[in-house]
Amino acid sequence: MLKPCVVGLGYVGLPLLIKLSKKFKIIGYDNDKKRISKLKKSIDIFKEFNKKALSNKNLYYSCSLKDIKKSNFYIIAVPTPIYRNKKPNLSYLKNVSKSLSKVINKGDLIFFESTVYPGVTENICKKIIERETSLLEGKDFFLGYSPERVNPGDKKHSLKKIDKIIAYPYNFRFRDVTQLYKEVSKKMIFTKNIKEAETAKVIENIQRDVNIGLINEIYIVCKKLNINFGNVINLASTKWNFLKYKPGLVGGHCLPVDPYYLSYVSNLKKFKTKVILAGRSINDNITIYLKNNLIEKLRKIKTKKKKILFCGLTYKENVSDLRNSLSLKIYKEIKRKIPNVYGYDPTLNNIIAKKNKILNNLNNINMFDIYIIVIKHNKIKQLIKKLKNKKIIYLID
Repeated sequence: MLKPCVVGLGYVGLPLLIKLSKKFKIIGYDNDKKRISKLKKSIDIFKEFNKKALSNKNLYYSCSLKDIKKSNFYIIAVPTPIYRNKKPNLSYLKNVSKSLSKVINKGDLIFFESTVYPGVTENICKKIIERETSLLEGKDFFLGYSPERVNPGDKKHSLKKIDKIIAYPYNFRFRDVTQLYKEVSKKMIFTKNIKEAETAKVIENIQRDVNIGLINEIYIVCKKLNINFGNVINLASTKWNFLKYKPGLVGGHCLPVDPYYLSYVSNLKKFKTKVILAGRSINDNITIYLKNNLIEKLRKIKTKKKKILFCGLTYKENVSDLRNSLSLKIYKEIKRKIPNVYGYDPTLNNIIAKKNKILNNLNNINMFDIYIIVIKHNKIKQLIKKLKNKKIIYLID
């Protein structure tokens, strides 16, 4: 009998848990006691799921390892950030591997979903579990890798509609693997090579980061030359093979991180990459250009006695996540230089909004004089339509 457990209930793990709970009795484990306490009360602080979804009778939330000991299919969805020196931080994966070692039994399956560089699953996680348990992978327990490909805030490409890569080298319990993951995605793509799947996942984000970096640089060049960027892109995109990207802020916990993972393992093999990290410099530093450009625009307007609202502070549209948010960074720097600047983001819950001194609700939408549009959440777009005779400035025009 399939007894699944999702370990790590963040932006990746929780949607997976909710999806699987429609078919299976399932345990959601997280070592964050406050997170589990909220979920048990059917409260999602990220506002992704309502009470009905979180209170499914098939769901059980726990922060105790003893509660997941009877599971036999573990899905690991923990963060893989970087350190300040840009090197991979695998501490979450290492810690979860040690924790699993206390509960796994012979015949159990362990699937990792976190983005890593090729070799992490088999060379690091596997070795930790084998060392801690004296069990052998491929004989006593079995590892797989199925990278998450969720795009937060994207309703069009939901979890079920995204093709699911499944790397699993064995025939043992293969039916259980397909039975579980067919509930996650309509289309499963199988490979027996875990390293190939790890690499495929990390380059998906690298490709996007490099492409956005290129278009961000072209945007700045056009501005410096006083050329209409929008018209340039519309003209260029009339060619059949031109990829129409938009300039933007690259924040969050994937695109700004993943290039460093592949570059790191490449350096271990004595090969210094050049293109993989090309997008990082421009995407990190575009905030300087945009901030200075915005300050210049505001100084041309007499803002001394005017109230300014900075709209949209999360790292991307229609998500409530402030982690690695470049819009939040720009807002804080602007606020230090110009008085009467307020932050507003309707996606934030009251706790996060209050902690960051940001408005998440407007009693009077026309109470400000100048509206700076940064992240275009759906609610921000609705706000723009309702504004009457107000000065609107787009951070990226």
